Amino acid sequence: MADNYLEKRYEETLGSAKPKVKRIGHTVDELLRKNRSTRGYHKPYVVKDSELRRIIEVCTKIPSACNQQVLRFLPVTKECGADKVLELIKMGAALPELHLPFPGTEPEAFIICCSTVKETPLVDMDLGIAAQSMLLKAVEMGLNGLIIGAFNREKLKEAFALPHPPVLVLAIGKGAETIELTPIGEAESHAYYRRDGVHYVPKVRLDDLIIKRDA
Repeated sequence: MADNYLEKRYEETLGSAKPKVKRIGHTVDELLRKNRSTRGYHKPYVVKDSELRRIIEVCTKIPSACNQQVLRFLPVTKECGADKVLELIKMGAALPELHLPFPGTEPEAFIICCSTVKETPLVDMDLGIAAQSMLLKAVEMGLNGLIIGAFNREKLKEAFALPHPPVLVLAIGKGAETIELTPIGEAESHAYYRRDGVHYVPKVRLDDLIIKRDA
């Protein structure tokens, strides 16, 4: 009796509709849509060391295979050697005729990712989690980035006297590109392309990602 009475009084006073929850910040879907591989950046925006540290800080919270936590990171800004990194990386391999990045849009901040142990599938698993998490944090902060796997490892290690071999480089900055996703079937070309100044990124449709089972 008491329980029913309280329920009725609640509905009479507040209404039967459930209270609305105010959302704060971005949804995961919004962050994922904005987290695009960016190869051109606004020069006037100078990324600070403190911003790179905030991005790296997410790696104190993310999962790690076997909790090994073997990744180490070097933040590099315009003031402390970004030009040296730029000389040792390659960007836009699928569009060699464009010679990306365009002059005046080069990234001027980087995070060099290193591993304290020999690279293994577990290390690569951690690397993927870390890179994606850091770029999502960058997007949350209003920045953009690019995962770079094409770089001269030996020369980069030497240029910064790194105690561990570099396994990945992230470029970070304020994006200066228009990037759009375009849905494709699994058999269509996956190569990204540019048209009228827009960078298009093909993404396989959901139905083609899901494995079909016989009825």
